[in-house]
Amino acid sequence: MKGVGLRRHTFMFLVAFLVWSSSIETCIARKSKHWRQRRHAASVSLYKKKTKDHGHGHHNYHNGGTKTKPPPYKTTPPSPKVKAPPSPKPKVKVPSIPPPQKGYGNGQQSKVFDVLHFGAKGDGKADDTKAFQAAWAAACKVEASTVVVPAKFIFLVGPISFSGPYCQANIVFQLDGTIIAPTDSKPWGKGILQWLEFTKLKGITVQGKGIIDGRGSGWWLEAPYEDPYDDERKLIIPLNNTVQERPPMPVRNELSGKMPSIKPTALRFYGSFNVTVTGITIQNSPQCHLKFDNCIGVVVHDMSVSSPGDSPNTDGIHLQNSKDVLIHGTTLACGDDCVSIQTGCSNVYIHNVNCGPGHGISIGSLGKDNTKACVSNITVRDIMMHNTMNGVRIKTWQGGSGNVQGVLFSNIQVSEVQLPIVIDQFYCDKRTCKNQTAAVALSGITYEKIRGTYTVKPVHLACSDSLPCIGVTLSAIHLKPMQERYHLYDPFCWQSYGELTTPTVPPIACLQIGKPPNNRVQSNYDVC
Repeated sequence: MKGVGLRRHTFMFLVAFLVWSSSIETCIARKSKHWRQRRHAASVSLYKKKTKDHGHGHHNYHNGGTKTKPPPYKTTPPSPKVKAPPSPKPKVKVPSIPPPQKGYGNGQQSKVFDVLHFGAKGDGKADDTKAFQAAWAAACKVEASTVVVPAKFIFLVGPISFSGPYCQANIVFQLDGTIIAPTDSKPWGKGILQWLEFTKLKGITVQGKGIIDGRGSGWWLEAPYEDPYDDERKLIIPLNNTVQERPPMPVRNELSGKMPSIKPTALRFYGSFNVTVTGITIQNSPQCHLKFDNCIGVVVHDMSVSSPGDSPNTDGIHLQNSKDVLIHGTTLACGDDCVSIQTGCSNVYIHNVNCGPGHGISIGSLGKDNTKACVSNITVRDIMMHNTMNGVRIKTWQGGSGNVQGVLFSNIQVSEVQLPIVIDQFYCDKRTCKNQTAAVALSGITYEKIRGTYTVKPVHLACSDSLPCIGVTLSAIHLKPMQERYHLYDPFCWQSYGELTTPTVPPIACLQIGKPPNNRVQSNYDVC
C-alpha cells in the first residue's frame, strides 16, 4: 500500500508540473505579442511624423501646401535613423543654338530674327522674298523685336510689304547686308508702286550700314517719252540756243526684258507713327528712293541716297501728307528733287543736308489737276548744294487751290547751281498746259543767307496773275554768276510782293515792296 501511494503521489506531481509549465508559456507568448504590437505602433507613429514633416518641407509643390497623406503601411517601415532620399530635380533641356523664333534663355521669347534662320540664302541669286516675309511675320508678334539682315550677304528680294496694323510696336529692321531688286519683269507684274514697303506700324526703325539697291537703270532707259520732266528746263538756254527737251538717259542697262511703265519707289512708309531711318544707303531706285506717306513723327538722319544726276524722276526723299518730320545729316545725290515736300505736309525741319546732283529742295509740285494743296511751317536751313538744277524752290500748277504759308529757307550754300531761288506758279511737266486763273496761295516765304554761285539765273519769282505771292522776304542774298554752258539772266519777278531787309547781290529790284493794291481776301477756296 505504501508503494502504491508513492506512485500516485509522483503522478499527481507530474500533472501539476505540466499544468504549471503550460501557464508560463502562455504568459510569455501573450507578453511577446503585446510587445510587438507596441513596437509596431511606435514605429508607425514615428513614420507618420517623419512623413508629415517631409510634406511640410514641400508645401509649394502640392497645391498650395496641402498635406500629403502617407501611403498605407504594407512593409517594414524604414528605420528612424535613415533619411528619405531627396526628390530628383527635373531635367532642363537646353537647346543647342535654337531657332530665334522659338525663343531661348530663361523661358523668354527671342527678340532677334535673322533672315538666314528663315531660309534666306544671301547669295544674290536665290529669291529670298519668302524668307524675309517669314522673319517679319515672327518679329511682328514680339514688341521691340529686331529683324536682322546680316552683313556680307546679298539678298535678292522681290516686291514685299512689311505690314501692320496688328504688329507689336518698336520693331527694328537692322539692315547691314545688301538688298537688291529683281532684274526681270516677272516679279513686277503690270506695275507696282513700291518695292519695299512698311505700312501701318508704330515705332518702326530701319537702321544699319547696309544698302538697298533698286538696280533701276533699265527702268530709266525704258521710260516712256510722256513721263514727266522738270519744267524748269524751259528757263535754261544753252549758249548754242538749243533747248534739250529731255535729259540724256544712262547708257547702262541691268534689266532684261521690257519693264512695266509704272516704276516703283525703292522704300516707302505708309500710315505709320514714329518712323526712323538712319545709317543705310539707298541707290539706283527705278523712281523715288525714300517716301513717307501719311506718317506722323518721322526722323531721317545720317543716311545717303545715290543715283546718277540724269536718272529721271528719282527723288531722294519724298514727303506727302506727313507731319512732324526731321531730316538732317544726310547726303542726297539723285536725278530729281533731293527732297520733295508735297501736299498735306506740316512741321517739317530739314537741316545739315548735302544735295547734289539733283534738282534741289522743293515744295511741290502742288495743285495738279485742280486739286487742293496745303503746306505749312517748313524750315530748310544749313544746306550745301552743288551742281543742282535748282536751289530752294516752290512750284505749283495753274488751277489748284489751298495755300503754302510759313516757309523759311536759311543759310543755303550753293555752288554752280543753275537757279538758286525759284517760285514757279506756272509749273507744267507736260508739253502743253492751259492757262487758268485759280492758284495755290503763297504767303510768308522767307529767303535768307542764300550764298554762292549760279550758272543761269539767281532769282526767279513767277507768281499767279490772279493770286500774287505776298510776304516774300529776301535777306542777305549774295549770288555770283559763273559762266559755263548757259546764257546768264538777271533776277526775274512777276506778281511778287514783300520786302528786302538787306542789300542783295545782285540787286533784286523786281520785287514789289508791300502788298498788292487789290489784295484779295483769302476765301474758303484757299483755306486749308
